[in-house]
Amino acid sequence: MVESIFIKASGSGSDDAVGLARAVVGGLPTLQITRPAFADLMVADCKKAQLSRDKAMPKLVFSSNGQGVALAGQDPKFRDVMLKATWIHADGQSVVFASRLTKAPLPERIATTDFFHDAAEAAVQHNLSFFVLGGSESQNERAVEQMLTLYPGLKVVGRRNGYFRPDEEDAICADIRASGADVLWVGLGKPLQEHWCVRNAAKLKGVGWIKTCGGLYGFLSGDSPRAPNWMQDLCLEWLFRTLQDPKRLVWRYLTTNPYSLYRLLRYTKSEPV
Repeated sequence: MVESIFIKASGSGSDDAVGLARAVVGGLPTLQITRPAFADLMVADCKKAQLSRDKAMPKLVFSSNGQGVALAGQDPKFRDVMLKATWIHADGQSVVFASRLTKAPLPERIATTDFFHDAAEAAVQHNLSFFVLGGSESQNERAVEQMLTLYPGLKVVGRRNGYFRPDEEDAICADIRASGADVLWVGLGKPLQEHWCVRNAAKLKGVGWIKTCGGLYGFLSGDSPRAPNWMQDLCLEWLFRTLQDPKRLVWRYLTTNPYSLYRLLRYTKSEPV
């Protein structure tokens, strides 16, 4: 059972305590929160971490979608890693749909590709900095260029492609800490990125958020187009992606979608926690 928590939303300029409940959807405790409030939470967590750079453990921020729900059911190690997250948000529309069958509906989908823009606007407003980790060198570079084009006041204090050996992780984490980054975006793909975050969290004290972001850099760089809004609303984004890359994705979705549906129906609790 995951308890409701209360945070001081100091980053949003409010002195009011904000209650954050979770709903268990597909077996994962998922925040009942809107996109604007999630951005406020990011600011609040990062501002708090700035007060104790040498001691503050980063908040691990993971996303839940059909693929993640299926993986958590199939792989106990991945499920354990997901449950180490500080915050899990509903990245997939299927997670939101499942929650609507209960007394604990999630207010909306928070797709990482959409939330990035809320986060960037909040970062500019509150002088927070980003470090961008993952993707190929070309994709990472182009994604950062697009970030800075879209948000000229955004501070990107470092970037690194996602191709490195395990014995390089300590040096990479040292570089991230030295950069003074408030938010570390980690785009290594599920389940590698979640394992990486948990494995390296203790080496990244002072970072406010470690946020997994999957294919974000592909969307920002223009390598991967977004599905039309109507397909997103009908929970058909997976179909759009499959049509774009059938050789890689047909088998994934044929094997994960039915099991994900089962997990969403079987392991979604009717009451918020």
